[in-house]
This record gives sequence, C-alpha cells and structure tokens, in this order.
Amino acid sequence: MKPTSSSPGLRALSASLREVREARKYGLRELSRALEIDPRLLSQWELGIRVPPVEEVARILGYLRVDRTTTQRILFLATHAREPNWLDSNPADVPAALTAVMQCERSASVITNWSPLIIPGLLQTPDYARALLTASGIRVDEADARLVARLERQRILSGPEPVRLNAIFSELAIREVVGDAALMSDQIDHLLGLAVTSNISVRIVPADVGYHPGKIGMFALYEFLADTAIVYIEHYHASAFVNELETTARYRQLVKLLQGKALTEEASRDLLREATR
Repeated sequence: MKPTSSSPGLRALSASLREVREARKYGLRELSRALEIDPRLLSQWELGIRVPPVEEVARILGYLRVDRTTTQRILFLATHAREPNWLDSNPADVPAALTAVMQCERSASVITNWSPLIIPGLLQTPDYARALLTASGIRVDEADARLVARLERQRILSGPEPVRLNAIFSELAIREVVGDAALMSDQIDHLLGLAVTSNISVRIVPADVGYHPGKIGMFALYEFLADTAIVYIEHYHASAFVNELETTARYRQLVKLLQGKALTEEASRDLLREATR
C-alpha cells in the first residue's frame, strides 16, 4: 500500500513500522490488541496517514524486540517525520535515508535521476554496484546490506505496473572505469537492454557541453499522482530530502535544462554501443 503523506520522513517511518511488524509475524489486529491501540490508528500510522508519537513508536519496537540498530533508525525517523525537508547524516548498515528512498521509489509514478559521474543506482549491475561500494571504503557487511537493498529497489522497474524512470547521466559515467573493463562492458550492455524498455528512458549528456548547474551533483526527483514532489539530494555520508514547492519547482527547471543538453534516446543508445567497441 502507498502512504498518503508526501513527507519523506513519514513515508520511511510508515514503511519501517509495517516491515518490523511483518518480520515478527504479527498481524495488525494482533499487535493492536497486545498494545491496546485502536487497530484503525495503527493502520493509519503504517499507511503514513497520521504521525505516531515517538513514545508509541518506542513501545511498538520494544514489544516486538527489535534490535538496537533498527530501533535507533526508526526512532530517528519518528523524530523527523513531520519535517518537510530532512537531512540524514547518520548512516548505518541501512541508513534511514535509504528507507525513505525505497518508499519514495515504490510509491512514485515518475522518477527522474540525474547523475554527473556514475550510473544511477536503479540501472546498476550487481558487480558495478559492489565495485562502487567497495571503493567507497564501506565495511563488507554494510556493503552487502546496501547491495541487497539496491537490487531490491530495482524491482520497481518491472512487474505489472512498473514505475516510469527518466535516467539522465553524463557521458563521463560510461567513460570512467569502475572495477575493470569487463565489468564496464557488462554494465553498458545492461544499460542497452534497459534503454529499449517502454518505461525506461536513458539519455546521456555529452562530456563536452560545457558547464551547467547539473554538474554540482546528483539528485532524484520523485513525482506522485496525488502528492507534491520530493527531491532527494545525495552526497558522501549525507543526504537530504526537499519537499517545498518552490525548491522542487527549481529542480523541475533543472531537469528541463538537462534534457535540453542531453542526446536523444536513440543517439544515447548509439553512444553506448560506441563505448563498448
């Protein structure tokens, strides 16, 4: 089910509460009876319709005997659930921000990814993703958790109602060797296969177009059928979600600018084929 609130923190919180309950094999009514919570209220918390009090979230997590790391992550989400803009600079094995990203991706109708230096996560092969994580100095166990999450995220691109993905990235992303030449060749072949999928648009901005504001950094624009858009800005060990109308409008303008500089889908596929020679 999709949350009705556009707050990134609340989206992540509602999904997390539902996931820990289901992981412990509790039904919603069973848990509501045990904690003496109205089942309609608990359902609203899990759907993101209402914001649960932090103390109630703590009570749920305590009753379900959720581990310490997960408890800290979910309590962090509960504390920030009402904030339209949210900065996460406290990464864990699966950071709170990643939970919010996954929930935004699951409920979005259209996702636009811009990346100036690497292939967007939703289009990465497992080997490419692992090479990036390893080169980032992340612990092996943490890298494994993030890789599993990344591959799980990619499921939104297939199935009966796949999300519409507009992937725009710089030519530098396919020229920069991640891992080795064979790994990059497999990654580019993977892109070519995805680029002909009806719900995925792959467009490449040539490396020689000169300066444009997209070079400042990568971002994702999540658009929803009934909610205001959310912009996710990712950086090293910090990320931010922006939900304000004026700011999201500026990112829509930036998307149009990048689309104006990008090659067509057909020309982008030609460039990908050329890069494998």
